[in-house]
Amino acid sequence: GAEVLALFVAPEYQYPVYVEIIPHDYPSEEEYVLQMKRMGEEYMGSIMRAAQGAGLKHACMTAFSDSAALKIVDVAEQQHCDLIFMGSHGRSGWGQLLLGSVTNKVLSHTNKPVLVHRLIREPGT
Repeated sequence: GAEVLALFVAPEYQYPVYVEIIPHDYPSEEEYVLQMKRMGEEYMGSIMRAAQGAGLKHACMTAFSDSAALKIVDVAEQQHCDLIFMGSHGRSGWGQLLLGSVTNKVLSHTNKPVLVHRLIREPGT
C-alpha cells in the first residue's frame, strides 16, 4: 500500500557570532529545533489530514539543512521513496536566478520520479 512522508526542511541553526550582542530573545539551539518541528507539523498538517482521510499510512518529518534540495533528495533515498512530490512557488526571471529553484535542483540531483504541483498565485496576493 501507499505511504506518505511529508518532509519540512528548515535552515540549520545559526550560532551567534558575537556573544556580547546576542538579542535577549535569540533562541537557543534546542528552542529553535522545537520551533521548527512545530512549524513543520503545522505546515504539513493539511497533507497529514488528507493522507489520513484517504486511509494511507503517513508520517511527518522535519530535517535541517541549508540546502533544501539536497536534503529532500537524501531523505528520499534514505526512506526508499518511490516518488518525490513537491510544490513549486513559480518564481521566474530574477527571482529564480537569484534565489535558485529547489525544484530544479531536486530534479537535477535525483533519478527518482518527481511530480511537481505548481502553486498558482491569485491576482493581488
